[in-house]
Amino acid sequence: MRFLPQRKRFKDLSEQEILALAISSEEDDARIYRSYAEMLRSEFPGTAKLFDGMAQEEDTHRARLIAAHEQRFGPVIPLIRREHVAGFYTRRPVWLVENLGIERIREEAEVMEADAERFYLAAAQRTSDSATRKLLGDLAAAEAGHQATAASLEEEHLPQDAKAEEEATSHRQFILTWVQPGLAGLMDGSVSTLAPIFATAFATQDTWTTFLVGVAASVGAGISMGFTEAASDDGELSGRGSPIKRGLASGVMTTLGGLGHALPYLIPEFWTATSIAIFIVFFELWAIAWIQNKYMETPFFRAAFQVVLGGALVLAAGVLIGSG
Repeated sequence: MRFLPQRKRFKDLSEQEILALAISSEEDDARIYRSYAEMLRSEFPGTAKLFDGMAQEEDTHRARLIAAHEQRFGPVIPLIRREHVAGFYTRRPVWLVENLGIERIREEAEVMEADAERFYLAAAQRTSDSATRKLLGDLAAAEAGHQATAASLEEEHLPQDAKAEEEATSHRQFILTWVQPGLAGLMDGSVSTLAPIFATAFATQDTWTTFLVGVAASVGAGISMGFTEAASDDGELSGRGSPIKRGLASGVMTTLGGLGHALPYLIPEFWTATSIAIFIVFFELWAIAWIQNKYMETPFFRAAFQVVLGGALVLAAGVLIGSG
């Protein structure tokens, strides 16, 4: 049994449907830009004004398209949207983009304009009416020129000092939401699992048992750290961001920190596995010191002394307990 396709191909659209698709696309893009503006207004007011201006540009395009449709086909516009056309470009949901940072949102807007330009160029080729063809060609040129429009809006709403302030705010938010809880998790996972893993290793000299203990300790610590971080602060007053994001960063990095020196015990030969695990431990500890220095502005040698010395003591404790 053959099913009819649920979506039309672009080449099968009538000229009225092409205009209707352009109208709905402009409406959607204006809504997206306004959503970006509202989402960014409290922390990035300059960029929010930029997106307000781009939404107004889309409203102007929509009005011109509606006027062209009324002139040719009357006031009733067919309901046709992007998802009704096979192979047509799509837009990311706003809730997916909002987690990617301000620079990624700006890049997404550039992609939107490039998609719209390609659509209008293709639509103009499919149109026989000279006035409609001219309108679509003009809109393609307008979408291509939106980078210049965005640049002028940026100069108006984002002077250099305001842009620098927004970038500093974005960086600070990234540190508070992702780096700080992730670093705490990595430190806890790397250090707190050392004693049980190496105590088990030297007590049993059984690599598989050691691996199971390491996985259990890492996953358990990750779950505990994730829930603790998420429940400790809702982020409303501290400004540290979503508790779900912070809990996820902390839990995942805690688990990875422990698994790093548990995985070598998949190797059956005890001393080979242990040598690799010890090497990975010191790599993890130096990586933590580097992250502290880069993102938390902790002097490198002080961070290295605290983390590496502390980790070495915990490792030694685990080995001594297991050997006893």
